[in-house]
Amino acid sequence: MEFVFLAYPSQPELRALSFLGVSLVYTLIITGNVLIIMAIQTEARLHTPMYYFLGSLSGVEVCYTAVVVPHILANTLQSEKTITLLGCAIQMIFLIGLGSADCFLLAVMAYDRYVAICHPLQYPLTMTFTLCGRLVMASVVIGLFLSIQLVAFIFSLPFCRTRTIEHFFCDAPPVMRLVCANSHIHEHSVLVAATLAIAIPFFFIATSYVFIVAAVLKIHSAAGRRRAFSTCSSHLSVVLLQYGCCAFMYLRPSSSYYPKQDQFISLVYILGTPVLNPLIYTLRNSDMKGTLGRLLTRNCLSHYNYGSFQPSGKGLIPAPANLHATGISPRKC
Repeated sequence: MEFVFLAYPSQPELRALSFLGVSLVYTLIITGNVLIIMAIQTEARLHTPMYYFLGSLSGVEVCYTAVVVPHILANTLQSEKTITLLGCAIQMIFLIGLGSADCFLLAVMAYDRYVAICHPLQYPLTMTFTLCGRLVMASVVIGLFLSIQLVAFIFSLPFCRTRTIEHFFCDAPPVMRLVCANSHIHEHSVLVAATLAIAIPFFFIATSYVFIVAAVLKIHSAAGRRRAFSTCSSHLSVVLLQYGCCAFMYLRPSSSYYPKQDQFISLVYILGTPVLNPLIYTLRNSDMKGTLGRLLTRNCLSHYNYGSFQPSGKGLIPAPANLHATGISPRKC
């Protein structure tokens, strides 16, 4: 019982180019999100609920891409692009579950900004780290619970003899097209799950931003309004990108399914969104830019200082001050 993926290029040149491109993007995803997590953990000034949620979002996205991207890279180089029935179900559970957790976390971050801007005096009492941890845990648990229910329902249905999936990985829309049963009932089940994981959190985010905008417009100083909007602009950019792709994939009838178009959109939210999130949150956030700069500088200086000592018979002694005179070039970052 295996499925065969048909979306991979057959030409060796295109396969090599695809492998290099996906590998580069995946490296940027891991590097960017891990740097955000390290910066939040090492900088005491960033130990706030907003950055705690941002670090949790980065951690979920690292796991989210790890479910699919290594499998895509392996299939790109292999002659047979197959996956077992059990492997397809497990991949779909974590893909949909962590993707749903991503959506729930964005809704939690909107609630955090709502309390911070609309009720600033109550913010320290409301957004405690205990509540933040519970909200993050609830986002992951609810996302995986919805995913397990949906995937168990899909794989309890009879599949047609055709085992080919016109996609790069196991996702609900292309796998549902292989089911030999009443499509309307199953389409409604996917729509219900997508509504719980996408539409309801997005409605919650939109409602939060209505109150946020109303509160910001009441601020008399232009600098205060600009600062309040700057804390929300990065989050809102990620929300529009994430929810736009997910809504296009899951909140639509199966009659509008076009394999090539859906393959492109899937790559956008599997690779594009996780690689853009660190850039959006760092380029538009002065605290994150400063912390990352200090973190990278500190690592570079420690690397340089380690290289500026030379072993000798009496232990470690400093290297000569004029390294160029000795013919040794200094190690630079």
